[in-house]
Amino acid sequence: MQTLREFTRKTKRGNILKIVREHYLRDDIGCGSDICQHCFQNDVYALTADHDLQSSLFKYPHYLVLDTNVVLDQIDVLEEDVLRNVIILTTVLNEVKHKSSSIYKRINEIIHDRRRNFYVFVNEHHKDTYADREPDETANDRNDRAIRIATKWYDNHLKSSQVSKSFQRSGRQVTRVVLLTDDAGNRAKAEAEDILVATASEYVKSLSDHPLLADKLSHKTFANEKQALPQYPPHLSLREILEGLKQKKLLQGSFQASRENYLEGNVNVEQYEKGILIQGRESLNRAVDGDIVAIELLPQSEWSAPSEIVLEEKNVYADDLPSEERTEEEKVMLQQVRAAAVVDAERTPTGRIVGIVRRKWRQYCGILQPSLIEDTSRHIFVPADRKIPRIRIETRQAATLQNQRIIVTIDNWPRNSRYPHGHFVRSLGPLGDMNTENEVILLEHDVPHCKFSEEVLSFLPKMPWTITPEDYAKRVDLRDLYICSVDPPGCTDIDDALHCRELENGNLEVGVHIADVSHFIRPGNALDKEAAARGTTVYLVGKRIDMVPELLSSNLCSLVGGVERFAFSCVWEMDKEANIIKKRFHKSVIKSKRAMTYEEAQVLIDDSTQDNEIAKSLRHLNRLAKILKKRRMDNGALVLASPEIRFQVDSETHEPLEVEVKQLRDTNSMVEEFMLLANISVAEHIAAEFSECAVLRRHPKPPTTNFDPLIKAARYQGFEIETETGLSLSHSLDKCVKADNPYFNTMIRILTTRCMMQAVYFISGSLQKEEFFHYGLAAPIYTHFTSPIRRYSDIMVHRLLAASIGADSTYAQLLERKSNEELCHNLNYRHKMAQYAGRASVGLNTHLFFRGKEEDEEGYVLFVRKNALQVLIPKYGLEGTLYLKTDKDGKDGHERAKSTVVFTFSEEDHTQRCGNVVFHSFDPVTVRLSLDSSNVQHEKLVFRLVKPYIKGFSVETGSESAADVAAPPPTKKTKKNQKKK
Repeated sequence: MQTLREFTRKTKRGNILKIVREHYLRDDIGCGSDICQHCFQNDVYALTADHDLQSSLFKYPHYLVLDTNVVLDQIDVLEEDVLRNVIILTTVLNEVKHKSSSIYKRINEIIHDRRRNFYVFVNEHHKDTYADREPDETANDRNDRAIRIATKWYDNHLKSSQVSKSFQRSGRQVTRVVLLTDDAGNRAKAEAEDILVATASEYVKSLSDHPLLADKLSHKTFANEKQALPQYPPHLSLREILEGLKQKKLLQGSFQASRENYLEGNVNVEQYEKGILIQGRESLNRAVDGDIVAIELLPQSEWSAPSEIVLEEKNVYADDLPSEERTEEEKVMLQQVRAAAVVDAERTPTGRIVGIVRRKWRQYCGILQPSLIEDTSRHIFVPADRKIPRIRIETRQAATLQNQRIIVTIDNWPRNSRYPHGHFVRSLGPLGDMNTENEVILLEHDVPHCKFSEEVLSFLPKMPWTITPEDYAKRVDLRDLYICSVDPPGCTDIDDALHCRELENGNLEVGVHIADVSHFIRPGNALDKEAAARGTTVYLVGKRIDMVPELLSSNLCSLVGGVERFAFSCVWEMDKEANIIKKRFHKSVIKSKRAMTYEEAQVLIDDSTQDNEIAKSLRHLNRLAKILKKRRMDNGALVLASPEIRFQVDSETHEPLEVEVKQLRDTNSMVEEFMLLANISVAEHIAAEFSECAVLRRHPKPPTTNFDPLIKAARYQGFEIETETGLSLSHSLDKCVKADNPYFNTMIRILTTRCMMQAVYFISGSLQKEEFFHYGLAAPIYTHFTSPIRRYSDIMVHRLLAASIGADSTYAQLLERKSNEELCHNLNYRHKMAQYAGRASVGLNTHLFFRGKEEDEEGYVLFVRKNALQVLIPKYGLEGTLYLKTDKDGKDGHERAKSTVVFTFSEEDHTQRCGNVVFHSFDPVTVRLSLDSSNVQHEKLVFRLVKPYIKGFSVETGSESAADVAAPPPTKKTKKNQKKK
């Protein structure tokens, strides 16, 4: 049967367009129930009699129909393997898809799990359940009516199937259909129409066999919530916000909470380079890190400056009070913030948050705060991320969860509540367990790490996989070349290999061969979409989260030795001085002759008795690489540094056994040079072929002010740093050498790294050519081509390169600038999160390594802060903070110091002075390292000063005297595991 659907749509110009479409209704759509005697079901029943729930509200067999808000708000409940025999109407599914893509994905995963008995009923195309829109009826009211019509039809339809004599003889109770809705209006209309109805909360709490399921309910307000007085100013409505933005009375941006100060944050606004400062609880006005907010700029006389002090909320059990009755503790802290913000600091634009444009809430990891009240179900959740406020939840299993890492999500944040309201989602595992802590790192850094779905895996090649004659015909056969790979120890995702051979004309042929991952991942399928969403492989200590399934990353795409593999080759003809004569790109078949570690390759190069083809190839490559590197340096490329450490991990417990600084050899540099050259060559080619949509990578030049700390620190040591160009900076860094401190140049370069901007992916058509420049590499153009197993950007580049040489066809999205810009935005985010997750993993393992230990180690002052020294420990390649300022009780955070110990900070030359001892950047110190586990969620490595000795502040070792106050720098002898007297 045919009917017509009419609806209106607003065009970009603001015109209202009336659209009429044909809509077909059918009478052969099955209800999916095994008790139905009317519908043709193909013997496949989603709704069965095997999963009757025992509800105290509905004491008979029943199916559930969910309205849209129940799916959107209670998805955590629905994901529990409790609710069965659930009917999802297409009206609801379409609304969910429109309102939340993430929840739409989650409900679809439940629907496709056949064990859950969720059935999608196509009510919009069933002749008895379709609801045409009535005059003056809103879309929301029409959808609510369609849900009620479908629910009533289902109930009557099933009742008519259960009146037969055979059914009555079976002795079974009649199965009914219940609507779950949290909409009061919809519920009232359903009751008036004799539909069985309940709220999600009522129904879940009626399941006596599953009392803990109620913990997962989303709460708009808590049960028995007292109506407290307002804590915060009201938010403007969306209409008021839009009007304020239009009149430029308000500004919009992304809110970033401070990690160090819970009463402070910043809003990134386009017009203001450093953003807008937000200070104070009322000004923060219930914004959570990541939210898109509307702000009102304060008069310039009320501008402030970021505080230099660390503030952590302590009184987490304070009753909700109006602003005029705030606790004295909070008033004092806010005064400290504002006082510290204006002393010796330049005021910055300051504002207050007046509305929320879009929430960016997610699931948060953390722990329950031990409650001071016995037998209470209301608790405070403390997130692992210091930027997230504490969250109030209701749970009946607090005793079980006390020593667990748990996940909580925010439901809402009323004006009258000091903290947002949320609900328990699930437990991750015991606090301190390695698997649990790794899971926290992945979740907190938004790293997709669930198993690859069956749909994704279905697009992998079927095993056993072999290269066919057709494949050989389409590719250049390079199996006879002496190609080899050089990688870190234990590497299984080998995505690059090299070769070099002499040509008859005396020149050299050099090839970089990259795994042809794009051959196996075709555009637009589920495997491609998953790889694009993940963006990058994430490396934790002893653990790897692959971007693509292991069959590709460690098998079919990995260029292991002695096995034929598909590659994308970049081949140059060079003269003996590494000048490029010719270059070509082609897809190939290679057979790596050997997979080596950096150390093995170095040994082969250095062993003059070795004269085989691989050894000769490596020596040629190594010699050319040194020429290429010198050329880059002469052009202004920077050699930067960062403290990197490697852990030896126990294969069974996965706990760190030993820690060491990563060693770099000539072979590391050799591989790096040819990867850089390949990336530059490919960037030049695809930018010439696709001027509007080439995927490139840029590194912006830092603002001059970024270099101020570096310039001051070097000047004190007698060196001048020139920062006008990359070349002048490079030459300045080369001159920073001290005969008595071999680590000095490395520290200078570490400081320089901290001054740099973040490198980012972009689309060529979005910027002018002069903006393509990569500052760190001194390259006018650059991209990523050489690691497609672990970076999706490289897959995009491979597709562009393949299309340009006719090795593969183009497709619409490949040449679409807007979609590629969105992909680049995601890749930049995923790359940043992967870096942070890797650092967090190193931090976790560092803490585990130092648990139960005390070690005295030699270090150097990297930065001098207003209340601390940032100290680098070369042996372990780690940094830590040595706090200097003391509070009114005479504590500096790790040791009680006498009131006579006073440190004075000099803003002019960035020094700290205590008596005759003066600390400058790069000064040597000896510190005692130990782990402070008093805060079970935020363990920290504590640095305490050993030398130079300051009486009343330094660690007492028994050998110090008053003469040690101005002690010389520490000797090379290191004291370990000494006990405090």
